[in-house]
Amino acid sequence: MSHAIRFHRTGGPEVLQWEAVVLPPPAAGEVRLRHHAVGLNFIDTYHRSGLYPLALPSGLGMEAAGVVEAVGEGVTEVKAGDRVAYTNGPLDAYSEQRNIPARFLVPLPDDISFEQGAAMMLQGITAHYLLHSTYPVKAGETILVHAAAGGVGSILVQWAKLLGATVIGTVGNDDKAARALALGCDHVIVYARERFPERVRELTAGRGVAVVYDSVGRDTFLDSVSCLQRRGTMVSYGNATGPVAPFDCALLHKSGSVFVTRPGLPDYIATREELLERAAALFEVVRGGKVRIEIMQRFALKDAAQAHRELEGRRTTGSTVLLP
Repeated sequence: MSHAIRFHRTGGPEVLQWEAVVLPPPAAGEVRLRHHAVGLNFIDTYHRSGLYPLALPSGLGMEAAGVVEAVGEGVTEVKAGDRVAYTNGPLDAYSEQRNIPARFLVPLPDDISFEQGAAMMLQGITAHYLLHSTYPVKAGETILVHAAAGGVGSILVQWAKLLGATVIGTVGNDDKAARALALGCDHVIVYARERFPERVRELTAGRGVAVVYDSVGRDTFLDSVSCLQRRGTMVSYGNATGPVAPFDCALLHKSGSVFVTRPGLPDYIATREELLERAAALFEVVRGGKVRIEIMQRFALKDAAQAHRELEGRRTTGSTVLLP
């Protein structure tokens, strides 16, 4: 009997249940996948809480890595025995086994572990599209990365340095500040004791930054906009403190004719070609040692509720994996 985390009502971590599940044979276009590691992401808490509504009861989780056990009719992308990873498709990554359409799977290189694969797909591909597509960062630009010691943030910092950017990072405490500096941040702001908009203006001689990558949401949005240089870009890609409140669009003109965008992963891997291209770019920098995927926390999959408590309590750094 296989098991999975499921929830029948929205709410706090306590709604997550470890349940026995029966899997049918994979349908046409699907594969049966046995997970070796599952990624933990803030978006999982949005699904669980109801911020992003789902039909209930539901599974949970958007990324994992494992081995293909069986394939359904017409599957050509992978075969039984292949090592694979994914970051899209129906929510059910918090499971020991699952069926999933083969089009979402990416072959996992032999020199990338299952834990790395599970920890890097959503966060790493997100970092890739943010830096290369949402706002293509250029050498010599100064950028601001919130939660610079977190999962996506830690990858953004390293990759932005590869692109030649000057990186200012914000973090919540001194331990995370030390980690952000080790990752490559040129300047780190501990927002618990410094007002980051004033510090950013000081660090940029009053000019501001070309782009802000903000996964925090409600608590930082307006201050983030105030950090931008003229015609800068505000990239709001997460809601860790809650959704951004409505605002008057005139604010964008008053702030220097700045741009605001709210990107989402599915729109940047809308085709299999895009998915494979972004995954290949991610694998290249990881395999070359240019971007490190550091797994700082591990939990048993059945203890997913505790993992959510740690994540929402901002007691995690880097990446976290759940182990079936």
